Amino acid sequence: MAQDLTDLKKHIFFELLDLAGRVFVLVGHSDNVRIGERGFLPEEKEKGLILVFNRKMNFEWNAQGISATLGFGTKNEKCFIPSESIVSVFSPDLNAQFSVSPAAQGPAQTKQAGEKGPSPSKEKVIKVDFGKKG
Repeated sequence: MAQDLTDLKKHIFFELLDLAGRVFVLVGHSDNVRIGERGFLPEEKEKGLILVFNRKMNFEWNAQGISATLGFGTKNEKCFIPSESIVSVFSPDLNAQFSVSPAAQGPAQTKQAGEKGPSPSKEKVIKVDFGKKG
């Protein structure tokens, strides 16, 4: 399923790039992400880093992720973004976005037999009686 999700991200990325000429990617912090010597700033480690790609850029998206040289201010940095670290692909120009929750990208978690999920708070449960009165 992880490969299907990667393929979907890649497909949406290139569709938005073809339609708008540029595409934005929100990258979550990971030890596998390489942002040259710059790395992630403290705030970016918490909230992620937004990168912009356009048609004129020289980049490659292979089976592992995106490799590109990106500009940060006046400095160019060699970057590698693993597909699983891409949290969102979006285009403000098209008002379109595809996002994946970090939990959906990780290994699937299965419940053991007899294990219960979190129970809802009683204050938020509304009981409805659909029985006829009369």
